[in-house]
Amino acid sequence: MKMEFCFLGGADTVGRMGMTMTTPSGDNMLIEYGMAPTKPPEYPLQAPRIKHAFLTHSHLDHCGMIPAICGRDRCELFTTPLTAEVGEIMMRDSLKIAKAEDYPLPYTTGDIERTIKAVVPFTFGDTIALDGFDVKLHSAGHVPGAAMFEIIGDTNTVYTGDIHTIDTRLVNGAKPVKCENLFIEGTYGGRLHPDRAQTEKEFIDKIDEVIDRGGTVLIPSFAIGRTQEIMIMLKDLGYDMWVDGMGKAVTKLYMDYPEYLSNPKALKAARRKFTEVRTKNMRKDAARADVIVTTGGMLDGGPVLSYIKNIKDDPRNAVMLVGYQAEDTNGRMLLEQGMVMIDGEPVKIDCEILKYDFSAHADHNQIVEFIRGCQPENVIIMHSETREEFLKDLDGYNVILPGLNEKFTLEI
Repeated sequence: MKMEFCFLGGADTVGRMGMTMTTPSGDNMLIEYGMAPTKPPEYPLQAPRIKHAFLTHSHLDHCGMIPAICGRDRCELFTTPLTAEVGEIMMRDSLKIAKAEDYPLPYTTGDIERTIKAVVPFTFGDTIALDGFDVKLHSAGHVPGAAMFEIIGDTNTVYTGDIHTIDTRLVNGAKPVKCENLFIEGTYGGRLHPDRAQTEKEFIDKIDEVIDRGGTVLIPSFAIGRTQEIMIMLKDLGYDMWVDGMGKAVTKLYMDYPEYLSNPKALKAARRKFTEVRTKNMRKDAARADVIVTTGGMLDGGPVLSYIKNIKDDPRNAVMLVGYQAEDTNGRMLLEQGMVMIDGEPVKIDCEILKYDFSAHADHNQIVEFIRGCQPENVIIMHSETREEFLKDLDGYNVILPGLNEKFTLEI
């Protein structure tokens, strides 16, 4: 059977993902439908009427616009139950931000509720039968609950979503799945990650140094995955450590789904070592702690700016960034200019500023190794601004670099 594919977003850019699959009978399926959390947000192209939707994981650039489709079309949504629950938090938060910033609302609370009711939960190793083909779920190793979809027809087609191929403190890495067609992310095309163990050592050594000199360590962190990994990493240090923001709710959900964690006991132990901020008064106490882990990871939302106000003037303190800082974010401004926007005004930050690579994406060499392990004939690279970097390492493969809204056909 021939299937027509078309990217509505995220083909030659990172984020704003969305891809349609159209059967010969004209039925449309949608894999992911996200938004770029810029100011204002950027959305994928308008999707046609959808019969089935698939969601790989709950980061906003993959799930953020799903309610606009499931709410409109009443289509089923196939994903892991953990992704559905964390995704609901993200969708509701997106709506709250849109209202606060006076942006046009991309969907309604009713759309979110219809989306969650439309979820057909299935988990790694499960297979569902659709019209003319089966879909099997595999772990993507990106964040807990993140999935790859294997479409099994006359041939096998794998869609990875975001993947990581190494075992981390939170999740085990993705394993190659043999297939004829491989849709794979290329976020880190042309770039390599530093050694993970060495990065962790440098990170912990710097925390020790800052606290020894009488300072406070502020770690802005993404709520999904990064907050929990940092907590596990620091759980045995013995300092006064606090956690704030949306990451608390996500951690609680992770504890409800231990089957998606590489070491549930480690996260449970970490949760005991961190004090959760639950009130504004507790936030005042947290500001005097040794270590504060808080959302948002790019300094554009969450409680992080209130903590920066408290620590910014003392050079003994440190802001330790642990995630990607997109353009036009406070985090990028902090790295490049040593300033952040607070209450609409640029504010100089005089404490130490550091950046560490704890990426949840596979790097260039890991992606190439994964591709070779899948042994595909056709490799479709997406979610990347540097896709051409892979061409020199993929001789012998038919590499397809589709553009936005560019239709192409594969045998499945």
